Amino acid sequence: MTKPEARSTRRPADKFEDRRRELADAALMTLADLGYARTSLREIAQNSAFSHGVLHYYFHNKVELITYCVRQYKATCVLRYDGIAAEASDPAALAEAFGEGLAATLSEDALMHRLWYDLRSQSLFEESFREDVAEIDDSLQRMVWRVVVAYSELTGTAPTCTPSFAYAAFDGLFQQALLRHLSGSGAALDDLRAGARELLPRLFAPAAP
Repeated sequence: MTKPEARSTRRPADKFEDRRRELADAALMTLADLGYARTSLREIAQNSAFSHGVLHYYFHNKVELITYCVRQYKATCVLRYDGIAAEASDPAALAEAFGEGLAATLSEDALMHRLWYDLRSQSLFEESFREDVAEIDDSLQRMVWRVVVAYSELTGTAPTCTPSFAYAAFDGLFQQALLRHLSGSGAALDDLRAGARELLPRLFAPAAP
């Protein structure tokens, strides 16, 4: 007797989430290109293969769609830097790789990072954004701190700052480079690489003689 054909074990909730991810991927570039203020679900539908009705079924409004998109993208970014922290064999190599990683993601996805900063700024005015922005911010802070901890383990020295200070320092460096890059500065990426290499060791006390 032959076995009956296996039925799909995926739950409706899983399929719903898969569809949301598919729609978010399709909407991402339109959101990144136009930004929060100039984007509506109808505008996104016009620039994708999905109808306005389909988008509205899976996302109640553009706030939900934008936060979903940014959360999904930033989660991918975090994984990239976790690999950098795990693979570095010495502190100089870690600082170099971290700077290269920051420059690479800025160069490849400048519009996505612009959308993130747009969303974070909007959260000052839109209360509906704040919880999601706070969670994304926290994940990015933990990502930076894992790099700091990895550097600490490689050097045998302790950080002289808090996780929030380290995140604020690197975030400020990155945001400044993004602004310059979007303005056409040819030096923005190299300056970001150099800034990251110089900043990471400054977060530590000198090694004991």
